[in-house]
Amino acid sequence: SMRMEAHIHGTVLLRAGTTTAQIEEALRPWLEYIDEDNMADAKSVHPDEPGLVFDRRRRVLEVCWTGDVGRSFHQTIANALAALSPFSEEASAFEVSYYPEDGKDEFSLVFVGPTQDAIFEAQRGLMIEDVRSLLSRQFSDPEIAQVVALVNQLFERNVKSGTSNTQTSTSPSEPMPMPAGRKHLH
Repeated sequence: SMRMEAHIHGTVLLRAGTTTAQIEEALRPWLEYIDEDNMADAKSVHPDEPGLVFDRRRRVLEVCWTGDVGRSFHQTIANALAALSPFSEEASAFEVSYYPEDGKDEFSLVFVGPTQDAIFEAQRGLMIEDVRSLLSRQFSDPEIAQVVALVNQLFERNVKSGTSNTQTSTSPSEPMPMPAGRKHLH
């Protein structure tokens, strides 16, 4: 099976009282995949990346990790991030990037959050940010506002009809493709 490099990048605020053990249990599919028992040992292949770090004081899990994976990692990481959702205080996006040797890089976003609504709002916020940044190369603020208003309407319509195209109802953490222009958060 084809091996490739995967990069996971994101930060999530966790509920008060969340323990390292609970996070490691949620991330168990990922830890088992890379054959490690705990977050501290889940080192990135790039020494300058922190890996998986739980800052207890700030209640934040920070992930900046790169590793050598196969195709089945897609489902593994979706499951691990989905399992974090019940511990999350607010919704956030994780960037999941794959760098296969054939050069066809894949970038996607996986959302983690306490509720489907919170995740939906995070998706909408990020979408509007992307749309604004794209349009600002060419259009004025009033013109951008018209498009943003339309995007908001589309989101509202999807909510009312229960067809959030961005996600399957079964898994809020299905990876969503990132627009080609969007590169890393760091």
